[in-house]
Amino acid sequence: MTKTIRIGTRDSELALWQANTVAKKLRDLGYKTEIIAVKSTGDLVLDKPLYEMGITGIFTKTLDTAMIQGTVDIAVHSMKDVPTALPEGIVQAAVLKRASAKDILLHQGDLSFLDQPVATVATGSLRRKAQWLNKYPGHQSVDLRGNVNTRMQKLADSEWNGAIFAAAGLDRIAKKPKNFVNLDWMIPAPAQGAMVVVAMENDDYALDAVAQLNDIETEIATYIERQFLRTLEGGCTAPIGAFVQYNEHDDTLTFKGVLLSLDGVEKFEVHKEVPIEEWKKLGFFAAKEILDNGGDALMTRLREQLKK
Repeated sequence: MTKTIRIGTRDSELALWQANTVAKKLRDLGYKTEIIAVKSTGDLVLDKPLYEMGITGIFTKTLDTAMIQGTVDIAVHSMKDVPTALPEGIVQAAVLKRASAKDILLHQGDLSFLDQPVATVATGSLRRKAQWLNKYPGHQSVDLRGNVNTRMQKLADSEWNGAIFAAAGLDRIAKKPKNFVNLDWMIPAPAQGAMVVVAMENDDYALDAVAQLNDIETEIATYIERQFLRTLEGGCTAPIGAFVQYNEHDDTLTFKGVLLSLDGVEKFEVHKEVPIEEWKKLGFFAAKEILDNGGDALMTRLREQLKK
């Protein structure tokens, strides 16, 4: 049987780049594809911070609905935007090889503000904001929303000192400027830099096709990071970071995780290095360590604060 695999995506430049990348990989394998772009609520409502909009699934809900209704066969997402619990009937079909997971700082050409007690940095992410304020407690963080191009233009038009972006997004659409700093000290969002393809669990044709795009190393790393997030019970907006690195020389995994208060004052970190055989529960045990050492009380407060 030969049929066209309809690929659902958001209609931003980055989302279309991701969908076209998947389409090309499938065509190279001999499949026919069609791209169907839709706008999500997260793209349409730009005057509210994400955490005020009930973030979980805000960028994926429209495409989930399209799949369930049979309008599209698969959907392509930035994996960090995808809730850890998928809707009933929808399954993870493949995780593509990860790009850079780093956060980067774009600035106006003058980095002296990093040594100043007062400065303004923009981000729409509570995780980035909390980690920045933890390191630079005197600085101010302002909300920044919109797709990559919109956010870059807002920075250019502003008097802000800088803004924080995911390196992978700017790399993918070739928009990373000369003025940037790698924030090596900032722990990324779980699954940042990874693309995921989801499909209906009963669609064997799409599942068999997409499974050929899966990168096992990225799948394991993102599984651990998202398990950490899920165990902490944090939605996509809570100030939670996690990153797993595979060490080929000794077949081990290095895990770094962080949970912070909204103002960055409280910070719980965990660092583990384990043999790769222990990957299945690594995220769970790392999260439990944070919860048992005071993180549970912070998560309770965060849930109340993010409800308001």
